[in-house]
Amino acid sequence: MGGHRHGDRIVRAHADSSAPIGPGEVIGRQAREALERATLRPGAAFSYGAGDRPREEEPDPERTCFERDRDRIVHATAFRRLAGKTQVVVHPTDHQRTRLTHALEVMQVASSIARGVGANVALTEAIALGHDCGHGPGGHASEDAFDPYLPEGYDHGPWGADVALVDLNLCAQTTDGIRNHSWSRPAPATIEGEIVSWADRIAYCAHDLEDATRAGIVTLDELPEAVAEGCGRDRRTQIRTFVRAVVRTVGAYGEVGMGPDEAAALAGLRSFNYERIYTRPESVAQSRAVVDLLRALVEHYSHRPERLPGAPDAPADSPETVRAAITWIGGMTDRYAFDIATRELHWDPARLPKAIREFA
Repeated sequence: MGGHRHGDRIVRAHADSSAPIGPGEVIGRQAREALERATLRPGAAFSYGAGDRPREEEPDPERTCFERDRDRIVHATAFRRLAGKTQVVVHPTDHQRTRLTHALEVMQVASSIARGVGANVALTEAIALGHDCGHGPGGHASEDAFDPYLPEGYDHGPWGADVALVDLNLCAQTTDGIRNHSWSRPAPATIEGEIVSWADRIAYCAHDLEDATRAGIVTLDELPEAVAEGCGRDRRTQIRTFVRAVVRTVGAYGEVGMGPDEAAALAGLRSFNYERIYTRPESVAQSRAVVDLLRALVEHYSHRPERLPGAPDAPADSPETVRAAITWIGGMTDRYAFDIATRELHWDPARLPKAIREFA
């Protein structure tokens, strides 16, 4: 298993390798930066040196600053934990989306748009991969749970950029895109951030419907005819329709958006999902169970700061201790949070979300 020698200077992985690329100069960071300036549209974000980071660094010889950001997020603990965090269903089955698979699908949609319009693909991918790293256990229910404890409230975008990923020393353009990807936030400062904002909505509207269909919650025939005519009934057709709509709009008007017809179809799809999936009685009950459990954990650790990792040098129930508790709990996966609640708080298993109870 040590490879296969080919002459005196090369060891190949395969004995019959026959795919030469030809010798030439290594395409390092500076060459990639020059390629960006030669091929991307003027409004794209261009890489430069080490990038605009909170803490200065030396430039990488091979990778652009945005490529480094993308790689750092992929290797980050906060990103890996998305595999154990809710997208729609708490504790999903093998075939339902998690926050991790959602992030990957957002990256695919966003990079397709970025390539089509001449934007910076590496920055787009970095923002897309990191955009949900601020979510706590139980998905959006964690925002409702943590919101009352923080003066500024709990918003997964800013929390991801400023807390969950802060140690990565990401470029300002990357953190801005992560912080402001939600439509309720101020507009991102880059075209790439705007692309991820659209890609996030396109991806979750399409794949949440697919998950709900496979789970028997709805059928594709129930999708209103006007929506189906505008974007199709299946995920593949919907994503294709919306990606092409954004690319065409950028080409025609130089702004990131959609034409009115496609935008209306996307809005209709989202409204259908909210009515039939997100706010159905079982989903509401699931969210309430998550909120109750997470708030109990916040109270537990805020009263007992010595139980927190790297116990804060602050009194119990102080703002510093509460923030440390939320930072700790917000980083947990669904299962870890529920296990901690049953072990540390003696939480009644009957009060756990239904999906966890059934699995246990």
